[in-house]
Amino acid sequence: MQTHHRITTSALAFLGLTLASLTAQEAAPASDAGTLSKEAADAAHKKRPYSPYADRKFPTRPFFGDTHLHTGFSMDAGAFGCRLTPRDALRFARGEQIMASSGQPAKLSRPLDFLVVADHSDNMGFFTDLFAGKPEILADPTGRKWYDMIQSGKGGAAALEIIGQFSQGTFPKALMYLPGSRAYRGAWQETIAAAEAYNEPGRFTAFIGYEWTSLDKGNNLHRNVIFRDNADKASQVEPFTCVPPMGSTNPIDLWKWMDAYEKKTGGSVLAIAHNGNLSNGTMFPIVEAFGKAIDREYAETRAKWERLYEVTQTKGDGEAHPFLSPNDEFADYELWDKGNLDASQAKKNDMLEGEYARSALKLGLKLETKFGTNPYKFGMIGSTDAHTGIVSIEEDNFFGKTTPQEPSPERMTAMFMNNPKSGVKIMDWEVCSAGYAAVWAEDNTRASLWDAMQRKETYATTGSRLVVRFFGGWDFEKADADTRSPAVTGYTKGVPMGGDLSNAPAGKSPSFLVAAMKDPLSGNLDRIQVIKGWLDAKGELQEKVYDVVWSGDRKPDAKGKVPSVGSTVDLENATWTNTIGAPELITVWKDPDFDAKLKAFYYVRVMEIPTPRWTAYDAKRFGVKPLPGTRMTIVERAYTSPIWFNPAK
Repeated sequence: MQTHHRITTSALAFLGLTLASLTAQEAAPASDAGTLSKEAADAAHKKRPYSPYADRKFPTRPFFGDTHLHTGFSMDAGAFGCRLTPRDALRFARGEQIMASSGQPAKLSRPLDFLVVADHSDNMGFFTDLFAGKPEILADPTGRKWYDMIQSGKGGAAALEIIGQFSQGTFPKALMYLPGSRAYRGAWQETIAAAEAYNEPGRFTAFIGYEWTSLDKGNNLHRNVIFRDNADKASQVEPFTCVPPMGSTNPIDLWKWMDAYEKKTGGSVLAIAHNGNLSNGTMFPIVEAFGKAIDREYAETRAKWERLYEVTQTKGDGEAHPFLSPNDEFADYELWDKGNLDASQAKKNDMLEGEYARSALKLGLKLETKFGTNPYKFGMIGSTDAHTGIVSIEEDNFFGKTTPQEPSPERMTAMFMNNPKSGVKIMDWEVCSAGYAAVWAEDNTRASLWDAMQRKETYATTGSRLVVRFFGGWDFEKADADTRSPAVTGYTKGVPMGGDLSNAPAGKSPSFLVAAMKDPLSGNLDRIQVIKGWLDAKGELQEKVYDVVWSGDRKPDAKGKVPSVGSTVDLENATWTNTIGAPELITVWKDPDFDAKLKAFYYVRVMEIPTPRWTAYDAKRFGVKPLPGTRMTIVERAYTSPIWFNPAK
C-alpha cells in the first residue's frame, strides 16, 4: 500500500475540502507564490481542523472478541471437566494469567477487547453446584450418588451417566435447573454479576448473554443471545430454554421471547446462529421449518432478530463447501461435513445447501423475491465455542474445545466423536483453532459494539487479527487506493460492510474499496478476493470468486486464477518466514459483470500465507508423530459482512 502525492477527490475529502472550494482558492489572489490567500486559508481552516483525525464520526479501529465462550456453568462443559467460572473466563480474556481446568497455566498473547460468556441456558449452573456439594443436590438420592462418584475419582463415569440421561430426557426432574427455580436464578444472577464486575467501558466490554441450545433430532439449531443492556434490564428475565412447557426447540419461540424481553424492559437483544454445518440442512430452510411452510412472517422475523451469523469456530468452518462451490479452490477450509451435531446421522450432499453461509446468502436473494424480505441477510463473525472457559485459539497457544482436549500428547491421536451406527467419526486433531469476531465500532462499550453488530459492520477471522476494510459505492476510482486512510474515502463515497446499494446510476457498475493489513503476529497476506452471489434473469442462483489484489508479481492464468503464493512453513520446527506475501493490500475493484436489474451481494475474503497449524506446534512440543491425514498447515483468513445490491429499492 503506497502513498502517492496527488490531489484526488478522496484526498480532498480527507482534507475536508471540495472541488468547488479548491477552484475558489486557485482563483483567489495569493499573498505569496505557492500559498493560498489568507481568506482562502482561513475558510479552509474553518471547514476542517488541521489534524486529519479530529472530528471523525466513523469507526476507526476493529475490536476483537468472542461472542461464544462456555464455562463450567454449561451442562456439557461441566461434564467434560471444566471448573472455570464466568469470572475466570473474563479475567483471562482481559489478559490475566489463570490456571486451566487441566492444571496448566494459560495466558493470551494479547488481551481481547470484548467477551460474551454464553453458557447453555438448559440446566445452567448444575455442574458447578454438583461439584460444590450443594445441599439441594445431595438431598436427592441420584444427586448424592453422582457426587459420591466424583469424590471417589469416578467423575468421568458420573459425567457420562449425567449427560446420557440429560440428552435422553430421563434426567431426574428434581435436579433440573429450570427458570423460576432458586438454583437457576442464582446461576443467571452470577452470570450477570460477573459481566458487571469485569465490564470496563473504554477498555474491555463484558456482554451479558447465553446460548439457547436447540438440538432438533440431533441437528444443530443453536443461537447465542446477546444483550445490549446492563444488569438492571437483563435481571428482569431469565434465559429461554429448550425444555417444555416453558421452553421450546423452535427458533420462532426464541424470537417471541426476545420480542417479549424488549417490550417488557425497553432493552435490546440479538441472536447469532452458529454451526449450520452440523444442522444437516436445517439451519437455512427454504421450504418449511418445524413442519410449517416458510412465509413472509418467518422471513421478516428472522431478519429482524438474527443480524449476524457465526461463520467459523472450533467445530468447523461454515463459509463455503467444495460441493456447492466447485470452482473455488479455497472452499475446502477446515470442513466438518460428516454428519449432524450428535453424529446420529451421516451427511448427504443434498443437505449442504441449507448449511453454509455463502449458499444461505444466495438463497436469501431468492426468498426475498418471493416474500419481499431476505431472511438470510446476515453479517459475518467468528467465535470459539470453546467449552474450557479459556478463549485461547492462537495456533501456538490452543487450549482446545473441551478440558480433555487441552494441551497434551494424547490429543494428537485421540478420538473426539464416534458413532458406529451412522459411521460418523471425528478425531481431536480435526478440532479447529478458531475464531474471532471483529467489530468496527466507535468505542469499546456495550452500546457501541452492539450497535455495530446490529448494523452488521463486522467481519470474521479464523484466529488471527487482520484489519480489513470494505466499502461499496458508485464513484470509487483507482486513485482512492492511494491513501493511508481508506476509511475517510470509504465513508464519504460509499457504504461499509453490512450496508446496501440501490438505484444504480445509468451506465455505472458498483465499485469497491478493499483494504487489509496483516496481524503483526501472524503471516503476511496472500490475496484479497471478492465473492459475488446473484439471482440471474432466469431465477437461478449464481456465484463467482474474483481475485482483486494480491502480493508479488504473480499473473492470473487464462481462467483468471492467481497462482499459489507458495509456502515457507518448516513443519519439523513449526516455524515459517514472512519472506513471501505482503504486509498490506489495497485496491479499488469494479464489478465487470454487473447487471442493474439483478439482485446481488458482495463480500470479501482475505487470505494469509500458509503458517503452522496447532497440530504442528503440538507435534514439535510433545514429540508426537501425527496420524495419517492430519492437517499440519493452515491458511488463516477473514470474511467480511456482505454489501447487498437491490435494484428494487
